Amino acid sequence: METSKAGFSTIDAYIATFPGEIQEKLEAIRAAIRAAAPDAHEKISYQMPTFALHGNLVHFAAFKNHIGFYPAPRGIEAFKDELSVYKGAKGSVQFPLDQPMPLDLIRRIVQFRVAENLAAAAAKPRKGKER
Repeated sequence: METSKAGFSTIDAYIATFPGEIQEKLEAIRAAIRAAAPDAHEKISYQMPTFALHGNLVHFAAFKNHIGFYPAPRGIEAFKDELSVYKGAKGSVQFPLDQPMPLDLIRRIVQFRVAENLAAAAAKPRKGKER
């Protein structure tokens, strides 16, 4: 279901290009991410819906037969047992469109990524301060 349209400026614009049933799945994923990362901001990165908090947290995108979810390699590794039932790669997983979206798992992965990004941000030395 990958769209050939390029240049999205918002997640709403991206989601609007898909049929209603796919829009519902994308909105459910968006809501799960928002619940797990209420301080994150939405943007388009790599022409995909993205949530960022001290750097990118996760991306997601709709394709013909699945929704791709991209929580970075550490996000996949931390949940590899639960994600083993899905096709995927080092930093991605494919959720089939003909199955219910694993929204609770998505929320937990996002919470993991939030904790990771917050810890990394806290560990960075602040400009102008001595260590």
